[in-house]
Amino acid sequence: MKVVVLGAGLMGKEAARDLVKSEYVEKVFLADVQVEQVLAFKDKIQSEKIEAIRLDANNDVELKAVMSKGDVVINALFYSFNEKVARAAVEVGVHSIDLGGHIGGATEAVLGLADEAKAKGITLIPDLGVAPGMINILTGYGASKLDEVKSIKLYVGGIPVVPEGPLKYNIVFSLDGVFDHYTDTSHVVRNGELHEVPSLSEIEAIHFDEFGELEAFHTSGGTSTLTKTFPNVETLEYKTIRYPGHAEKFKVLVDLGLTNKETKVVVDGKSISTREVLKAALTPGLLLGDKQDAVLLRVIVSGDKNGETVTYEYELVTKKDMTDQVTAMARATANTISVVAQMIGNGEITKRGVYPPEQIVPGDAYIAEMKKRGVEIQETIKQSTSVGNG
Repeated sequence: MKVVVLGAGLMGKEAARDLVKSEYVEKVFLADVQVEQVLAFKDKIQSEKIEAIRLDANNDVELKAVMSKGDVVINALFYSFNEKVARAAVEVGVHSIDLGGHIGGATEAVLGLADEAKAKGITLIPDLGVAPGMINILTGYGASKLDEVKSIKLYVGGIPVVPEGPLKYNIVFSLDGVFDHYTDTSHVVRNGELHEVPSLSEIEAIHFDEFGELEAFHTSGGTSTLTKTFPNVETLEYKTIRYPGHAEKFKVLVDLGLTNKETKVVVDGKSISTREVLKAALTPGLLLGDKQDAVLLRVIVSGDKNGETVTYEYELVTKKDMTDQVTAMARATANTISVVAQMIGNGEITKRGVYPPEQIVPGDAYIAEMKKRGVEIQETIKQSTSVGNG
């Protein structure tokens, strides 16, 4: 099996690192416009399976030529490329999966290619990060064990193990992505109806043993495709986990319009984006560097099973590996997309067309594969003897 990885950023490199360890993977084509990054990474991990390719993903001809080298394509580019890569996959006739980007309609555009993908005999799966991604797979797995799903509650956060500074946060993926998730509205289902609520709102306390009391609040994009996959649930919501006080402080920046892509100010006769200024001002102090991050996750799926109310709860706490300096977010995200790519390549996933993760990735096999990689997801089952009375 040959895999093309588009983008040699952190997630692309870590996906490649996992792929080369697999006996099923004979070749990994790691493509990036900055090919020097790829060559340096190849020298570092010393694997003959990796081939470095220079790729300008804006060039359609180049993109299709590179993608055609693989059986499966992992798209680790920024989410603005997701639709372009998915369309190229259909044209070339290769399986393709991406890290998500429900903001701005990127995922909807990929899902819209279902008929073309099926006709070509290929599989496309968007949203294969952590949230969305891992939470979708675990939600689908819990739901598959129930006769009827009533409630889905999702909590995820990438946080520093030792919080510092006023925001008690370090960048573990794109700061642009963080701004988007905090600025755009969030989708929730309440009493069976879909609603929009402001991001950074409805802060609640959430406890993880090693970290104590944290806070969780609505952010956009997290529910992704789940609102359509489970249209009949009574409750569905996604919240981001941070240290207490983070949401309130960041909400001031959002309310001032500083995170909005459209907000511009004129300084010394030049029009300047407030978002770009904020990003430039915050980034130096928020870089993780050699500090340790953690990914915390809790997925709670409740419903009816054999006349009882049953709840399946999935919990993950994983930290940065200080030996090889791979962040917890990179481990959780890159391993997720690598595992699913291999499931397609080795025939474990056989459905053709376009599917969100919760509809196609086998949860039990996924949990087992992630455990092999040191990312352990714990399942807890709770049940009561009566169903429903409110």
